[in-house]
Amino acid sequence: MKSYKFRIYPSKKQEELLNKHLWLAKNLWNELLGECKKIYTNFGYFPTKNTLQLMVKNYGLYAQTQQEIAHRVHNSVIRVFKLRNNLVKCGFPRFKSIDRMKSLHYPQYGFCFDKKLKVTPFGEIAIKKHREIKGEIKTLTLKRESSGKWFAIFCAETPKEIPKENNGEAVGIDLGVMRFATLSDGKVIKNPRHLMKYEKELAFIQRKFSRKKKRSKNRKMAKVRVARLYEKISDCRRDFLHKISTELVNDYSFIASERLASQKMAEQNYGKQIHDAGWSMFANMLAYKAEGAGCRVVFVNPENTSKMCSRCGNIRKDLSLRDRTYTCPECGLTIDRDLNAAVNILKRVTPGQGGSNACNSLQKERDVAERSNVCEAGSLRLLIGEACHKATSPEFS
Repeated sequence: MKSYKFRIYPSKKQEELLNKHLWLAKNLWNELLGECKKIYTNFGYFPTKNTLQLMVKNYGLYAQTQQEIAHRVHNSVIRVFKLRNNLVKCGFPRFKSIDRMKSLHYPQYGFCFDKKLKVTPFGEIAIKKHREIKGEIKTLTLKRESSGKWFAIFCAETPKEIPKENNGEAVGIDLGVMRFATLSDGKVIKNPRHLMKYEKELAFIQRKFSRKKKRSKNRKMAKVRVARLYEKISDCRRDFLHKISTELVNDYSFIASERLASQKMAEQNYGKQIHDAGWSMFANMLAYKAEGAGCRVVFVNPENTSKMCSRCGNIRKDLSLRDRTYTCPECGLTIDRDLNAAVNILKRVTPGQGGSNACNSLQKERDVAERSNVCEAGSLRLLIGEACHKATSPEFS
């Protein structure tokens, strides 16, 4: 399954009708959520999916769009049980404002996309089709961004293709803040620092936005200006990551990278710089692009990759972030800190090394993963059964 995102240009009447449907969708979500809370308060259990579907008939939206909202409300409530059974702290689903309701979903019917896009009940909508869709289109989502732009997102089932052959070399990648990435072959990718380029302009328009009177038209216009600048920054970041990831999977046949917990790292230190670099987004792009390019991507444990000597394996515990050159007291190796880490990352997926993910050990991990997936599927069914049982008991809170 692949998703394709296209910009659409509705007319003024169509945009008014789209905004009206978003308003109805927001009201429907709030009413269904309110009913769920009421039923649980009075009877001690939540309504089923079929019960919610009966509540949404003749609400003013397209029939399948109404049902999809009912399914989303039901799934969001059930998700609370699953997380609490796993001892994960989570809040109950919230009532939504119009700013939080951004999409209309068509799960099966109600749209036609050949040369033009026809959507019920909006008619033909102008669309910029910048590439062909491979496969059979299954779903459509009409989405409004905070900047006011509208997009059509198609989910298509693509046919299986013969994987390409890639005769490139193996490489290790060390991600960082000062440099975006350092490769084990010595190549360095600079960090463009997209947020820093627009930081002054962003601070200026945000100050203007904060001075506007609340609930005024000027404040709404200033809010859109802020959203458009944020959108521009994210588009620049996404474009950079797409270009780098495509180049890497085409040039190399095997890529080893770090499995970084970027969210936890951002909470500890350098949060703005880490989020601006987009490490998680880059890892996701590498993973899904590698299959079509005939490349293999492996993520390794990043522990001590910077502190370990790539020649003798000695670990320097006194190394700090300020030290940009690694000097080994045992073998005398002097090397750039990031390059040393990239070489260590590549070594960790080499056969015969500790923690290797290559050859036989990789096959063993796949077998273990398959067995664990079967076990997780069985345990998930048990959790859902326990959740439904707890939902009917008054002790649940």
